[in-house]
Amino acid sequence: MSEHLLSLMTFFPILGMLIVMMLPKNNGGLLKGAALVFSLITFVISIPLALDPVFKTSGGMHYTEFAEWISVGNYFHMNYSVGIDGISLWLVMLTTFIMPIAILSTWQAVNTNVKGYMALILLLETAMLGAFISLDLFLFYIFWELMLIPMYFMIGIWGGANRIYAAVKFFIYTAVGSLLMLVAIMFIYYAAVKSGMNISGFNITDFYQLSLDPELQKWLFLAFALSFAIKVPMFPVHTWLPDAHTEAPTAGSVILAAEYGWCQRCSAANDQPWYLYWGAVPHCWLYI
Repeated sequence: MSEHLLSLMTFFPILGMLIVMMLPKNNGGLLKGAALVFSLITFVISIPLALDPVFKTSGGMHYTEFAEWISVGNYFHMNYSVGIDGISLWLVMLTTFIMPIAILSTWQAVNTNVKGYMALILLLETAMLGAFISLDLFLFYIFWELMLIPMYFMIGIWGGANRIYAAVKFFIYTAVGSLLMLVAIMFIYYAAVKSGMNISGFNITDFYQLSLDPELQKWLFLAFALSFAIKVPMFPVHTWLPDAHTEAPTAGSVILAAEYGWCQRCSAANDQPWYLYWGAVPHCWLYI
């Protein structure tokens, strides 16, 4: 089972979401209890990762899984490629640990449409975990965008008096930032294809070997950096955050975060001559 531990952990909340959707909507206690149980089991599944000494003795990615997924001729190849290193390990553990607490925080706060709320928070957990373990950049982008959907509805339906304004502002800001990242990802992919590199889809470890003009690297880094800066957020693109945190329900406010994208996608370039190298490591660790 260890070879599929990451997938089991990541998609187990989806099973919980489906079961929650089948439970009677007028039994709020049962719905909350079911969501809590599935989040706790997800945490238990993740514990062997933290206990594995391999992260103390060797670097690189561990618990890797790879499967071909989407292929469109010679123009587009996307794979299911996941794994974790010493950075993502503890962010995965933090996510699985914090989600049961987030669900408990809603026990008295959420009393309307409990089924929808619990289903969305479990979907959000899968999206967060998926972003933390993705090695394929396009897969990372899918999970990254998937996080927007449950957060938008959690703010817009269960938020405060100005919840609609806050939800729309949150969605617009983060969607615009994500488009910048998508453009950068696609550019890098087709640059790698054009260079004749032997790449397996959007695998980030393959892109480490891509050699690009230093000036172009700066523009690509800025696209990634601005995208992550909006989601973190950082000044001056932070104005969506006060509204979102103020209007979001407690659990939604707790799990609004994006530091990992900045750290993992930038710090990985520490000794690699590629587009994320410029200024990446100082910015990453300064922000932590």
